[in-house]
Amino acid sequence: MKADGVFEGGGVRGIGLVGALAGAEEKGYEFVYLAGTSAGAIVAALKAAGYTALEMKKILMETDFTTFLDPTLLARLPGFVGMGLSIFFHLGIYRGQAFEEWLRNLLARKGLQHFGDLVMPEYARRPAFRYRLRVVAADLTRGRMLALPQDIAYYGLDPDYLEVARAVRMSMSIPFIFCPVVIQGCSLKMKKKKKFYLVDGGILSNFPVWIFDRREEEQEWPTFGFKLRSSHWQWEECNPIRGPFTMARAIVETMMEAHDARYLEEVSYARTIVIPTGDVKAVDFSLSRKQKEKLYQKGREAAEKFFATWDYEEYCRKYVR
Repeated sequence: MKADGVFEGGGVRGIGLVGALAGAEEKGYEFVYLAGTSAGAIVAALKAAGYTALEMKKILMETDFTTFLDPTLLARLPGFVGMGLSIFFHLGIYRGQAFEEWLRNLLARKGLQHFGDLVMPEYARRPAFRYRLRVVAADLTRGRMLALPQDIAYYGLDPDYLEVARAVRMSMSIPFIFCPVVIQGCSLKMKKKKKFYLVDGGILSNFPVWIFDRREEEQEWPTFGFKLRSSHWQWEECNPIRGPFTMARAIVETMMEAHDARYLEEVSYARTIVIPTGDVKAVDFSLSRKQKEKLYQKGREAAEKFFATWDYEEYCRKYVR
């Protein structure tokens, strides 16, 4: 059975997405198009490369997420002074290069480097469906959402030659924590090159479940959304603001965990696997193996519950046709 998959961002909680993906694979679904934001972009990219959910689980279980925290030279200075200087001069504390290299190596094992490797021949002339993978990032300079690789053309770059690992690095650059990806762009609309700052797509669209929707007569298979739901966003569990650093953390957590938390259209919710992640926060990079296993199992359970009642024909009758 064919399906498209769209994965929500959520930081280190993304292993829950892998558990839900495993549940979908066990039901016999083969994914055609894949998309995601931030952590969701990582899962989507690995799946597009050919990794199974079980392979992803093994990789994530063995990966120490704290190794992704590669501080800038300024951030190595002691205390808040170093972090403050790094944010002021580099707009982030960690470089993001350790993560990018980690993902680049994983993709290379499956022979994937550029988006040109993911072109769908039958849709090569339709920009919206040319590539199997779409990655969502945000351009702070222009104040716009980017659906990569197609939107990289705005900067005078060829989407076919955009590195997948680089695009995912753009999508997971959590503001203040990871330095933005800075690119020099020059399209036909620009007279000279300009710097553009690209960050985590979650600030604009953390769950782009609509991205592969087609015209009614072309909707041959379903798009499943994989969404993370935290339990700790309650009135009694507020983010204390004691200064610029706690405020920055609160902004990040609100962006990563409360984005669209209260509102999801019925048509989107009906095709979405909602994965409870308990009190694990998006930036808890020091997750234990036990916590990872629990998140994975929560994803599996959520998928089992979803597919127990899923009926594509009924979904189409109610929402598509």
